[in-house]
Amino acid sequence: MHSPDGPLLSVRDLHVSFRTEQGTVKAADGVSFDLAEEEVLGIVGESGSGKSVTALAVLGLLPETATVSGEVRFRGRSLLDLPKEEARKLRGSSLAIVFQDALAALNPLHRVGNQVVEAIRVHHPKVSRRDALARTVELFASVGIESPATRVKQYPHELSGGMRQRALIAMAIANDPDVLIADEPTTALDVTTQAQVLEVLKAARQRTRSAMVLITHDLGVVSGVADRVLVMYAGKVVETGTVDAVFDRPEHPYTLGLLRSRPRMERSAARLERIPGQPPSLIDVPPGCSFHPRCRFARVPDPCASEVPELRSTSNPDHVSACHFAAELATSAAPEPPQATFAP
Repeated sequence: MHSPDGPLLSVRDLHVSFRTEQGTVKAADGVSFDLAEEEVLGIVGESGSGKSVTALAVLGLLPETATVSGEVRFRGRSLLDLPKEEARKLRGSSLAIVFQDALAALNPLHRVGNQVVEAIRVHHPKVSRRDALARTVELFASVGIESPATRVKQYPHELSGGMRQRALIAMAIANDPDVLIADEPTTALDVTTQAQVLEVLKAARQRTRSAMVLITHDLGVVSGVADRVLVMYAGKVVETGTVDAVFDRPEHPYTLGLLRSRPRMERSAARLERIPGQPPSLIDVPPGCSFHPRCRFARVPDPCASEVPELRSTSNPDHVSACHFAAELATSAAPEPPQATFAP
């Protein structure tokens, strides 16, 4: 999937922090990854692991209270150093995002169609409002919204949750972006609607030939949609590789815990395992491996509680893990891979 000319999107050593009265929150701590042309990268992890913050940092959508450092390059061009006006030109055109809460993302005081029209005309001012509205109706039809000519005249509260999510996807692909970031696009939707939204995302990607970063809690979605997966914990990347490699032979205890905590279809399946404890506060992250207080494989105090493990490969250079004992974990009994909840 990786182009010999370099990745489409490259993130290196990305740090994001927020100063609070209680201390400094390290929301993203040295995150690095590449995204190739037309590739789908799934980012998974518990709430508060830094997934959404990483995406917002890439797009330059974090508030001014955030301190961001590192390197983000799109087609070789540095994004963190761009003037605000240049960054605005890229957002919504070359880089787009589908937010997880469609009702909050859409302006309740404006008709849904007008909001998509605005997204088109901001980047293509020579397009007339009439043509932009016609394009919006076409987009609504392409994402499966019934009676699109009627729906464009409605307000967000008049649409169902699934329709609002489809409208957001239509807005995101309106200008044929090169990179589409989907941040928990199926949150709070029923299972049937989730499958429909994921099918719409697939069709949207095929239509625009865009690469996608899919942020989700659902490992089944990642299994069915993504080419590669990146697992985050406490603001750090703890494991990354192809979906098959990571899910078939996880090399980090946290990934293993996520896989074993998934419900299984078989009635005879054993009781679900759980990851003990709670994710750490990002103000006071444990020393050494941040997962060690919850890890049943941890050896304390050394090295797990004293040395921060680096991302490294055991046998496959495209599969790396930040665990002191990744090689031992790779030889242990692997869990059953998650069943894909969406087939590409």
